[in-house]
Amino acid sequence: MKKILLIGTGGTIASVPTENGLAPGLSTDEILKIVPEVRSLCEVDSIQPISMDSTNIRPGHWIKLTDVISGFYEQYDGFVITHGTDTLAYTAAALSYMIQNSEKPIVLTGAQIPAGELGSDAGRNLADAFTYACDENSHGISIVFSGSVICGTRARKNYSKRFDAFGSINFPELARIQGGKILRFIKDGFTDGVKFYENLNPNVGILKLAPGMRRDVMRFLLNCYDGLVIESFGVGGIPEYSDFYGEIEAAIEAGKMVVLTTQVPNEGSDIAVYQVGNILKKSGIVLEAYDMTTEAAFTKLMWVLGHDCSVEERRRLFYTPIYHDLLQTDM
Repeated sequence: MKKILLIGTGGTIASVPTENGLAPGLSTDEILKIVPEVRSLCEVDSIQPISMDSTNIRPGHWIKLTDVISGFYEQYDGFVITHGTDTLAYTAAALSYMIQNSEKPIVLTGAQIPAGELGSDAGRNLADAFTYACDENSHGISIVFSGSVICGTRARKNYSKRFDAFGSINFPELARIQGGKILRFIKDGFTDGVKFYENLNPNVGILKLAPGMRRDVMRFLLNCYDGLVIESFGVGGIPEYSDFYGEIEAAIEAGKMVVLTTQVPNEGSDIAVYQVGNILKKSGIVLEAYDMTTEAAFTKLMWVLGHDCSVEERRRLFYTPIYHDLLQTDM
């Protein structure tokens, strides 16, 4: 029988009513009582390294989760992490870069309604997560939610209340779980051995362009951060009505890294198409996210900047595909 470690971090699934609204209050042991049937699938131990609303999750918590999994990796056959849904996609992406080539499944799940409330989706999501974690063909980082199994670098929360909150962006779902059965669409396997990374540079920001935005907003963020992900419009570009290009160029010369992506969820960027982006493409001063999600580009940039290496090596690392995060590239 498989041995699985349940790692609790709080979130809606563990929340209880308070006078100021829902807040995490259930322990991992209490959550496990909701799905007693999982003990017929595997041996389960639990640990609670974090207990908070996922709005409060930060890069330091991703490092902590990596340390927990690294410390227990040899003792367990798989891991299930319960997590709040609001930043679940960010955590899944971050862990995909910090824990690479894991032959053992590391499954993240949560709920849209607290586990203790009538009509909660917690029971199904937990049962599905353990079902997936116990299967011999499950590997790497994934999100299991409302029957969908989504690659850790490809998830996005699309709905704030619906049970099927998460979608797979620019990449197929890995599998579906129906009636306790796994219907696989993509089979993954890692043979190089797991590799854990301890360092992230959390000093990375995101700027969403808006019509009429002033250049000093970009300048401020570029000064604040070591790396900046810019969410542009459509296939990508920067406004021509002010010297945004000059701000980016100065930041790059000062050693910053800038990634250009798109606000459009599907199909990715292609900044060479229009004049507003072509100048960036020809200059080569920015990194292009292509079909990566913003969550993946953001956390990958933290991982890249956590390496003590040259700018050229950091650019190479960013464009190196990791667990299906990047399919389209002309590099």
